Amino acid sequence: MIPRYSRPDMVAIWSPESKFRIWYEIEAHACDAMADLGVIPRENAEAVWKARDVEFDVARIDEIEAETKHDVIAFLTHLAEHVGSEEARFVHQGMTSSDVLDTCFNVQLVRASDILIEDIKGLLAALKKRAYEHKDTIRIGRSHGIHAEPTTMGLTFARFYAEMDRNLNRLEKARYEIATGAISGAVGTFANIDPAVEEHVCAKLGLQPEPISTQVIPRDRHAAFFAALGVVASSIENVATEIRHMQRTEVLEAAEFFSMGQKGSSAMPHKKNPVLTENLTGLARLVRMTVVPAMENVALWHERDISHSSVERNIGPDATITLDFALARLTNVIEKLLVYPDNMLANMNKFPGLVMSQRVLLALTQAGVSREDAYKMVQRNALKVWETGCDFKTELLADADVVKALSVDEIEEKFDLGYHTKHVDTIFKRVFKD
Repeated sequence: MIPRYSRPDMVAIWSPESKFRIWYEIEAHACDAMADLGVIPRENAEAVWKARDVEFDVARIDEIEAETKHDVIAFLTHLAEHVGSEEARFVHQGMTSSDVLDTCFNVQLVRASDILIEDIKGLLAALKKRAYEHKDTIRIGRSHGIHAEPTTMGLTFARFYAEMDRNLNRLEKARYEIATGAISGAVGTFANIDPAVEEHVCAKLGLQPEPISTQVIPRDRHAAFFAALGVVASSIENVATEIRHMQRTEVLEAAEFFSMGQKGSSAMPHKKNPVLTENLTGLARLVRMTVVPAMENVALWHERDISHSSVERNIGPDATITLDFALARLTNVIEKLLVYPDNMLANMNKFPGLVMSQRVLLALTQAGVSREDAYKMVQRNALKVWETGCDFKTELLADADVVKALSVDEIEEKFDLGYHTKHVDTIFKRVFKD
C-alpha cells in the first residue's frame, strides 16, 4: 500500500525483513523438534540458532533468487552463508516450501489481526463516548433520505457502536480461524517429517496445527478472513456515508473537524468538504476488492498450485494496511466530529409538526376510525404542510373529521417529542450493557 494510507506498525509486519525473520524461526524451531526426535544431530539444530541476531540481507536473497528462481531456496542458501553449509545441511529436512510460506503468511495475518482488533476497540471507545454525550440530542430520523420520525444523535452513534462491536467479534473469529500452521511436507502426508515437528513449530509461533493440509493450508480459512475484513470496511463506509450526508450544506447537522490553516478548495475559499469520510468511502472499496480474489483462491488444483500466491502477496498487505489506516482515521473523525443540535431541531421543524403524523394516525384508529379513513384524514393535512409549509397541528385542529374523533388535548399531546425518546435508556442498556 502507498505510504499515504499506511501506518508503520502494520507496514512492518509485511516488510521483507519481518517475513524472512519468520521464515528463519520456522526453520530453526523445526530443527529443534527434529533434534528432539533424533532425526538430526542436536549440534546442527543449535548451530542454526547462530543466526538468531542476524539481519538477513534482502538484497543478497534477491540476488540468489534471480539465479534460482525460487524464493525459499534463495533464503535457505543465504541462511547457510551465516550458519555454515555443513551445519545447515539438515535445515528444511522433510519440509516443502509451502510449510514455510503458508505458516509465515498465517503468522503475519494473526499479527495484523491483533492490530486491527485494537483499532476496533479504540473506535468503539470513541463511539460510546459520543453516544452518551448526545444520548438526548434530538434529530430527525430519515428513511429514503426523507424526514421520518424523531430519534437522537446518541442512538445514531449507538447503532454504529453495535455494528462495530459485531465487527470486533468477526475479527476475533477470523483471527482464530487463520491461526493455523502446517509443517506436513510434500502433499501434506508427513511422509518425510514427523507430525510432532508441526506441533512444536506451531506452539512456538502461537498457532494451532492445521488438522489436515494438502501441500497448502486450506484457503477457505483465508477467504473467511478477508471476508471479515470486507464487512468491517463496509461498516466504515456506513458511518462515513452518514457523516457525509449530515455535513451537506442544506443539512449541516454534523461536520468533520476543520483545522486551522486547512483549505477546502483551491478555487472556493468558503469550502469545508468532508474529505476524510469521502476518503474512507474509497478505502472501503479497496479492502472489499480483496474479498472476491480470496474466495477464488479456495479452489486449487489437486494438492496445490500457486494461482493463489500472487494474489495473496498483494491482498495480504494491502487489505490489512488499508483497513488499519481506515479504522484509525474513522476513530479520529468520530472523536473530533462537530455536532450541531440547533440545526437538527431546525431541520426537524422545517415542516412544522409533520413528523408526528404516525402518532395522529394511530390515535385515530384507537378512537374508532378505520385505518383507511384515518390515513386519508392525516395524509390530506400532511400534504398541505409539504406544499405550503403550514403547521401540521393547526391544520389538524381545523379538520372537522379529525376533531370529531380526537379532542384538542388529545391532538396537542401527540406533538410531545418525549414520546419518541422514552425508550432511549432501554436501547442504551441493550447496546452498552451498562
